[in-house]
Amino acid sequence: MWESICLTLAATAGNNIGKVLQKKGTVILPPLSFKLKVIRAYAVNRPWLIGFLMDIFGALLMLRALSLAPVSVIQPVSGCGLAILSIFSHFYLKEVMNAIDWMGITLAGIGTIGVGAGGEEQEASSISVFQLPWLAFSVAILFVLLNGWLRFFKRQRREQEMVEYEVVEEIIYGLESGILFGMASVISKLGFVFLEQGFPGMFAPVCIAISICCSGTGFYYQTRGLKHGRAIVVSTCAAVASIVTGCTCWYACSG
Repeated sequence: MWESICLTLAATAGNNIGKVLQKKGTVILPPLSFKLKVIRAYAVNRPWLIGFLMDIFGALLMLRALSLAPVSVIQPVSGCGLAILSIFSHFYLKEVMNAIDWMGITLAGIGTIGVGAGGEEQEASSISVFQLPWLAFSVAILFVLLNGWLRFFKRQRREQEMVEYEVVEEIIYGLESGILFGMASVISKLGFVFLEQGFPGMFAPVCIAISICCSGTGFYYQTRGLKHGRAIVVSTCAAVASIVTGCTCWYACSG
């Protein structure tokens, strides 16, 4: 259990430090799109590229942790990344934090590790695949609502000729990326569970492929949010959404 917790801490450290580096790199970059010119600009930007690779490396470590422990343990522990993000931002971005801030960071780190360590593993035989279509449908509906909300605020900002990002837009981008990251964790774990249950071997790579697609889309939304929004807001919302989505979907499947 402690091996998976240590892997999760290393993974979430890579994810969140990577977000800070990506945020620094996006300052001089255009909004992310699928145009070749824009993709090339991101690829040659050193801070963003290093941050992206750290994010990917963290995702791989998270995948390894998920193969060793249940989502109900991994997801709460991953919330400790917010404390790591705050500490790194203090020393790297020179953000000032007072004694209360440091106390909150310490309690957040201890609390998330404690929740994860106290989690109980679900038996592989209790996983139900019949819940997956309902979960996918629920997530799709949630995304439609969030994107509708996002378009409304963008249109409102344009009509009022506002240049600054509204906090609601930062929150929505963070929530969308976090939901996708949480789904990626659950789907990856289900791939390993299916193998244990004796399903055909193709189920594991299919689940991992779907997980990679979810993570990739999550990176897209996250980068869009980090371009103009504040890293701490986007990352906090992403972490909360990832934990809630991961734990909820896992309990639904194992119920």
